[in-house]
Amino acid sequence: MADEMENLANPAAEDDGQISDDDWAAAMAEQTVADSAAAAAPAPPPADIFPSFAPPDSAGGMMHELDMILDIPVQITVELGRTKITIKNLLQLAHGSVVELDAMAGEPMDVLVNGTLIAQGEVVVVNDKFGIRLTDIITPSERMRKLNR
Repeated sequence: MADEMENLANPAAEDDGQISDDDWAAAMAEQTVADSAAAAAPAPPPADIFPSFAPPDSAGGMMHELDMILDIPVQITVELGRTKITIKNLLQLAHGSVVELDAMAGEPMDVLVNGTLIAQGEVVVVNDKFGIRLTDIITPSERMRKLNR
């Protein structure tokens, strides 16, 4: 072990298998040539496979990019309220049973898109159908704050 340490400390030693200063110099010269050849070669242009998401030059360009996502379906849910009951009570429900919810009368209802709260609103009736009038839109920063809680 001591001989190996001495040989590593003294690169000029001429034992079999020992690398000389000339060998190191030759290897470094080869690496320098390879590095300069790689730097001189022009990089190939990037493939134009994906559409550009750079900011558009005009408002018309922005609408064109939005057109790509306009046909994606989303699930909208209006949540009136929630409750937890036991299976025993669930099995006892019959026609005309009333289930008490945790929401108070007149309280705004949550509007969820794909399970994410995006707004709150109140119930309206239009042509004998229920609807919801949006009263408060949740901003993206508010959504992020709720996620961090």
